[in-house]
Amino acid sequence: MYKQFALALAAVAFSTVAFADDTFQIDYAANLNIGDSYLNFTNSGDTVANGVSQNLCINLYTFDPQEELISCCTCTVTPNGLVSLSVVKSLISNPLTPAIPTAVVIKAVASTGTCNASSVTNLAHGLLAWGTTLHQNTSTATPSYNVTETPFSQATLTAAELGHITSFCGFIQADGSKFGICGGCPSNGLGSTTSTQ
Repeated sequence: MYKQFALALAAVAFSTVAFADDTFQIDYAANLNIGDSYLNFTNSGDTVANGVSQNLCINLYTFDPQEELISCCTCTVTPNGLVSLSVVKSLISNPLTPAIPTAVVIKAVASTGTCNASSVTNLAHGLLAWGTTLHQNTSTATPSYNVTETPFSQATLTAAELGHITSFCGFIQADGSKFGICGGCPSNGLGSTTSTQ
């Protein structure tokens, strides 16, 4: 009897534990007053329906250093496709607030279905993301900056956090007078050129 109770209790405890996965990812960009940062997204094809890999919605939420949501938008990435965004030209070019921040936190939520950052219902797997940022080199007399690129960090998405970011994005869409909407989603890698090989 005691073993059955212990097993039942362990099953309940395990079922309430949330795990970080690729449906919710976070990164940052700093020193935006010195230079731009770039985000790169692809779709590994992990989300499959009827034997076919699905397109993913990349729902993006950009926060300033005061923890305010200043922009949101959605981009679509096809399986094995590449979407690259400029933080300066896309995410903070049209912020909700008048100040242009020098650093931001970017949250990405992957979903399928209708792509709308204010209404995310079908979380999906397979989003891979990387971001660049500038870091100051303090070992030299004259300040210089180096670009680093790192993968986004996977995080745990709670229902409260999803509700918070989607409802604020809905406010931006409805009442922001077109401010706070990101500036577009190029369908190719930034800086890429046509190659004739």
